[in-house]
Amino acid sequence: MSHAPVPYQPFELRGDALREAVVGYAANPVYTDNEEWENSDNPYRRQLRPQVLPYLDFDRVPGRAQVLEYSSLAAQRLLTSIYEADLVFFPKAGLGELTEDFRRYYSPDNRARGEMIRPALERFAFGFLDQEVEVSGDWTTDGLLTYLEGLDVYAQGGASPAEKAIRDSADPRRAARMWLIQFAPDFLSEASPMARNVLGYYGAEQSEWFKILIDEYGYGVHDTKHSTLFEATLESVGLGSDVHRYWQYYLVSSLALNNYFHYLGKNHENFFRYVGALYYTESTLVDFCRRAESLLADVFDGAADARYFSEHVHIDQHHGRMALDKLVKPLIERHGEQIIPEIVRGIEEFRLLNTIADDDFATQIAWMDDADRYKDLHDPVYAAIQEGRVTAPVADIVEPHGELSNTHSHEGDELCHIVSGTMRFVSGFNSYRILEAGEGTVIQRNRLHGAIIESEECVYQIYSVGDHRTCLS
Repeated sequence: MSHAPVPYQPFELRGDALREAVVGYAANPVYTDNEEWENSDNPYRRQLRPQVLPYLDFDRVPGRAQVLEYSSLAAQRLLTSIYEADLVFFPKAGLGELTEDFRRYYSPDNRARGEMIRPALERFAFGFLDQEVEVSGDWTTDGLLTYLEGLDVYAQGGASPAEKAIRDSADPRRAARMWLIQFAPDFLSEASPMARNVLGYYGAEQSEWFKILIDEYGYGVHDTKHSTLFEATLESVGLGSDVHRYWQYYLVSSLALNNYFHYLGKNHENFFRYVGALYYTESTLVDFCRRAESLLADVFDGAADARYFSEHVHIDQHHGRMALDKLVKPLIERHGEQIIPEIVRGIEEFRLLNTIADDDFATQIAWMDDADRYKDLHDPVYAAIQEGRVTAPVADIVEPHGELSNTHSHEGDELCHIVSGTMRFVSGFNSYRILEAGEGTVIQRNRLHGAIIESEECVYQIYSVGDHRTCLS
């Protein structure tokens, strides 16, 4: 009798099987569309727009030019839900009537389905980094230290594009609130991705990393826990501090930044990449938090509780040095210079994701600030379509009162035209325009938006115009 082993075949989900698995995962009732803009003290509800997922292709690796498109937003939302099933969340007010949502989110079925599609979604979401970041050459410890010195991580830099967008905004307080919302997925469960790397057995470096982790958790004192400080920041500017209350306002790039650390921490083959990203983010947070503290003080006239940021100005000087002296150098000494390219890759990948996120946020604020201009563009663009100068595919839609189009984006410019009824068109947190019959707005590509019907019924049309500027020539 033959006892030949079964040939090893790596697991890989593709094609129709992948699509069906994604749709099956998102069929969980906690992932359906919301009837309200915010999730009120329910950390298990995450709107994944499951009705759209059958039409999305996750069986590919988008380039950098596509990382802000809706497919990427959908993938990052899915990954956030999958990663966070490893974390413990409870409503501030206790489970109460949310017991069934709690069970559905943490069920073996939900976790198993999520893990099955996770590798393909990670390839889709972060595969572009392999194309954009190249770490070549023979790296030595001295070469790494020279490279790190060149980064000048503790230097005082100028305002980022996101910070400039807030200061220059037509409504700086609204823009600042939108900015703080983008940090919530990370800061309210701060250091959770990092905790994935302090389990196991790998020597003194493990204990050094644990010291950084427990700093983030306030050394067991809840009032000084960093996430507690961020809750106070949110509440001081009139925002709620419950987990994922503002799910519908997260930008794709904000989710990507948070998910990147989960991606590295969940896949331990990326351990050294995480070490590099950790060193860079802990070191550069010093100057960022100094600027953030000043920004919030200026925008909110001193009323914002900025202790979260002032605490990081102090502690991250220490964490940056710890990451270099107690993690990076000892790990190289123990495992050899072969790990250096991975450390460098983690730094460069995080830098790229941070640049993308800054630009994405600045563009979103400009889109929110320009809401009147995009509304005014309706008439000339619609005229070009009606006169036959532009041919654009159209979707005719009829929706009842209270129908909420959960936030999403489009890969090209769209024209929304109201035939009858009234729509509240939302382009960001506390940013909206009322559209009546005969009115409408141009929807900029890749910009987060949603809508709710305020009349008994609304009949409207969505024209896919590609680039709205071609309608104006």
